[in-house]
Order: sequence, then structure tokens, then C-alpha cells
Amino acid sequence: MRVGVYGGSFNPPHVGHAMVAGWLRWADRVDEVWLLPAFAHPFDKALRPFAARVAACEALARHVGTWVRVEPIEASLPVPSYTIDTLRALAKRDEQHQFRLVVGADVLPQVGAWKQWDRIVADFSPIVVGRTGWKPVPDAPTFPEVSSTEIRERISAGRSVDHLVPTDVHRAWEIG
Repeated sequence: MRVGVYGGSFNPPHVGHAMVAGWLRWADRVDEVWLLPAFAHPFDKALRPFAARVAACEALARHVGTWVRVEPIEASLPVPSYTIDTLRALAKRDEQHQFRLVVGADVLPQVGAWKQWDRIVADFSPIVVGRTGWKPVPDAPTFPEVSSTEIRERISAGRSVDHLVPTDVHRAWEIG
């Protein structure tokens, strides 16, 4: 099975993440999408508790389709878990799957600083998706800019996020 590993802080997960997951399957890039919440942020960014982000991702997965699941493997890996380490752990555990990393065009300028990006490219053939404000990606749509930071700011200000985060996803993220 072809699995798209879609990692992120998911702080909170939102409709932009759902659109990317949907496109990956609907455009036959993968058979399943595994949302992979980061256990800890590599730059010590403040995050909601891991359990809350996992629960919110699970709620989002229910909205998108039965072929989306949440993979909390990073909770069991040494910190920090670099992307290459996480992908290798998945590949070792689930040898029957072909894993592909999913990234947005916005991360491409940073990959030179990633641990073993060349091995990620060789072993986990990244699928790059377009993001508004970045150079278009051939053979991929450009997804609208939906910002978790903006969502958190709107929540703090008491403003609605209903158009950005499904209600049960918001509830799961807040409870944690």
C-alpha cells in the first residue's frame, strides 16, 4: 500500500490539512494518508498537549475519509525525532507499505537544514503540494493559505473559526 505520511504540529488541524489529505487520495497519489502529529516541535514552539492534537487529528480524519488515519509513533521515539528517523521507524515497523513524505512548498527552502534530506528524497520520495504565496509546484494544486497561528489568534480573541476548523476538531483540540 502507498502511504502518504503527512506530518505537522497540527496545532490545530484545519480545513487546509483536510484539503491536502483529500487531494492526495482523490488524485491517486497514495492509497492512505497518515496524519503524523509532531510529538515536540524542533524549534520549541508552544504546542497544545500531544494527546489533544492527536484527538483533533482523529476528528479531522473522520471528516475526510476512511483512508485517513492518525499515526502517533513520535510519542514512542527518542526526542528529537527527526523526519528521517520517524520515516525509518515506520518503514521498519510496516515493511509491507511504501511510505512517501508529504510536504508543502513552503518547507523547500528549509530542507538543506533537515537531517539527511537526501536520504528522505531517495527512500521516501516526497510529494510536494503547492501553498499560496510560494512558487507553484508542477502537477500539484496550490492550496489556500490556512494558518494554525491565525486560528489560535481568532480563538483567543473570541472570534469564529467555524469556516477553518470543523466543530468536533476544535472541541477535541480545546479539551486537551
